Amino acid sequence: MRMVDLIQKKRDGKELSKENIDFIIQGYTKGDIPDYQMSAFAMAVFFTGMTQAESAHLTLSMMESGDKIDLSPIEGIKVDKHSTGGVGDTTTLVLAPLVAAVGVPVAKMSGRGLGHTGGTIDKLESVPGFKVEIDNKKFIELVNTNKVAVVGQSGNLTPADKKFYGLRDVTATVESIPLIASSIMSKKIAAGADAIVLDVKTGSGAFMKDFEGARELAHAMVKIGNKVGRKTMAVISDMNQPLGFAIGNALEIKEAIDTLKGSGPEDLRELCLTLGSHMVYLAKKAESPEEARRMLEETIANGKAIETFKNFLSAQGGDAAVVNDTSMLPTAKFVTEVQSKEDGYVSEIVADEIGTAAMTLGAGRATKDSEIDLAVGIVLHKKIGDIVKKGDPLVSIHSNQENVNEVVNRIYDCYTITKQPVDKRTLIYDEIRE
Repeated sequence: MRMVDLIQKKRDGKELSKENIDFIIQGYTKGDIPDYQMSAFAMAVFFTGMTQAESAHLTLSMMESGDKIDLSPIEGIKVDKHSTGGVGDTTTLVLAPLVAAVGVPVAKMSGRGLGHTGGTIDKLESVPGFKVEIDNKKFIELVNTNKVAVVGQSGNLTPADKKFYGLRDVTATVESIPLIASSIMSKKIAAGADAIVLDVKTGSGAFMKDFEGARELAHAMVKIGNKVGRKTMAVISDMNQPLGFAIGNALEIKEAIDTLKGSGPEDLRELCLTLGSHMVYLAKKAESPEEARRMLEETIANGKAIETFKNFLSAQGGDAAVVNDTSMLPTAKFVTEVQSKEDGYVSEIVADEIGTAAMTLGAGRATKDSEIDLAVGIVLHKKIGDIVKKGDPLVSIHSNQENVNEVVNRIYDCYTITKQPVDKRTLIYDEIRE
């Protein structure tokens, strides 16, 4: 078997076999196939696509390239959630304890963020004492005891995907749907879950800017998951504005606490209930997503959700007192209000630019070596469809530097205010099951 022949085969739109794909992935991972040939292969896939079978073979081949997490010692059906990212995406912080509160085991492996804010791991480290580095035995024990634990990702999970993605990033082939789908699903399957719920974002703050592209990606990932034996479904949700109000690490922890207590932002609560209901249903703890939703709503109302969050924090060394006293979280020295210059209605918020503004404050990493300031970020006061008066605060900037004029100007550039009333944005566009 020669790589040049497989490149030609894919270039001509022919289907690669499992053996062909294993040869490519194993050879590239070991260094036997050079970057220039793998680049040509990626471009061939970009233009000719992949069949469902090819995508599944690619996913499994990349999954087999490194560590695989064995969650079988955990009792019950393990359901994982994956979001394709966005601005103010606090869902895991709410979902993990919320779903665990009804008895569904949540064994979550999360990464550190590169971009607008830290990842789930960074955010949790805002809680004094919280530890994300725990061994596998302890991880399993915590999930069996408390139904929830969150740890950092293994350094050797899907190394083939890591190497291949780095190449795609510099060869203009990142946007290939089958390659995106296989990349995401290889990591999810290697992480050991029995079922997977996907939150595919679309809009200005999402990787997939248009709905049709998001829908195509959702279908591709769901088909891969189901084909390789993981019950999988996807929700397509809006990211034309930040989710919730908070963008920043400690700020998002506070918002998650508010949401678990029943007083968080309406859109964050709604998305978490939607995703959570599917997780509970796939875990066979409810007869339907509707029943699962009622169960989740009850855990918020009766306080069980926030108690589960407290137990989760304590079990991993965190000070659960932050739940009742959020001033214990890292706090920025300065809070600057950005006020509206006119009356009207918010018609647009450029979500990714708001995220970039938060990153410039130190809430996220511009490079993998950047240090995060857990205290800083942005809190929105007005979202699309809201009425504003001149002088009303649009956002509050939480910073550890007194001069934030550059960020203030960015915020003004992100907001569009019109004289005519504007409808609130749709949050959930579609649900994909096949």
